[in-house]
Amino acid sequence: MSEDAAQMTSHRPYLLRALAEWIADNDMTPHLLVDATQAGVQVPSSAVKEGRVVLNIATRAVAHLVIDNFTVSFSARFGGVSYPVNVPISAVLAIYARETGQGMALPEDIGTGAGPQDDHEPPSPDDPTPDEPAPPPSKRPHLRVVK
Repeated sequence: MSEDAAQMTSHRPYLLRALAEWIADNDMTPHLLVDATQAGVQVPSSAVKEGRVVLNIATRAVAHLVIDNFTVSFSARFGGVSYPVNVPISAVLAIYARETGQGMALPEDIGTGAGPQDDHEPPSPDDPTPDEPAPPPSKRPHLRVVK
């Protein structure tokens, strides 16, 4: 891999924006599957099940939706109460259409491209140091239909 490729920004927010637009253009409802255990995830705890939360990001369901290169943020109602939602892009596991299940599990970032931890935040204490071995890879996320 060349040095130029190593300096590229994360591809995850671009995939997320493109898939959200594709789902909406097909008159479907885009949903995000989010790892609610990651640092920086701001969602109502009542919406979290088994460390994950599914968020409807359709324009009719949220206000002020912004998907930038580091976060997904919007305001939505949970149980009739408006709540600000902030999700780091790294916590988004998948995006899919509620009606069909079509979508994509977002791939991990490759290399050491710029990201929120590289530019804006110090590493968390849970991040492995160069002297520590990395934890084993987790199982690939899967989607299931919930009615």
